[in-house]
Amino acid sequence: MERGGDSGVALTVMLKAWSGGDAAALERLTPIVYSELHRLARANMLRESDGHLLQPSALVNEAFVRLMGGAPVEWESRGHFFAVSARVMRQILVDIARAQLTSKRGGGTQYMDLSEAMELPDGSPQAIGFLDLDSALHELAGLAPRQAQVVELRYFGGLENLEIANVLGTSEPTVVRDWRVAKAWLSARLHTQAKG
Repeated sequence: MERGGDSGVALTVMLKAWSGGDAAALERLTPIVYSELHRLARANMLRESDGHLLQPSALVNEAFVRLMGGAPVEWESRGHFFAVSARVMRQILVDIARAQLTSKRGGGTQYMDLSEAMELPDGSPQAIGFLDLDSALHELAGLAPRQAQVVELRYFGGLENLEIANVLGTSEPTVVRDWRVAKAWLSARLHTQAKG
C-alpha cells in the first residue's frame, strides 16, 4: 500500500477531480500538495552542499508553480504525483545548478552528498557535481530506463521500494534489484568522471 493509506487515496481522488475540471479540488489540494512538496524539498536540500542559494521553501514554491500552473496533468494516483514531483524538483535543481555554473564561469559547481545512496568501493561517501549526476542519470535512462526511474523516485521523490513498485507497476524485489544495479552503475560512472 502507498504511504499515507487513506490520505493517499484522498489525495488521488482530489488529483483526479482537479484533472477533471473540479476547481474546488485545487483549493483542497493546495495545502496537501505544499506539505508533500516540503517533505521532498527538505530531503533534496539536505543532500546538497552548504551555501546553496535555494532554500527549501523556494524549491517548494517553484515546484508548486510548475506542477499546478503548467499544462493539465491527468493524475493517475498519488504515486504518479510523486513521480512527476520528483522529476520537477530534479529539473529545478538542474536549472539552478546550470545558472550558477554559468554565472560563476565554471566555479560554481553544486555538489550533492550521495552518501545515503551511493558509496565508493572503499565505503567513503561520494560527493559529486549535481550536473554530473544529472548527466549520468540521462545516460542510464538510455541504457536502462526503469533503473533510472527507480533512482529518480527514490533519490528525488523520497519514495520507498514498495511505493516505487506501485508507481512503476512492478514488484518490490524488481525495484530492489534495479536499485542495486543502478547504484553500482552510477557509482562507477561518477567515480570515472571524477578521475577524468
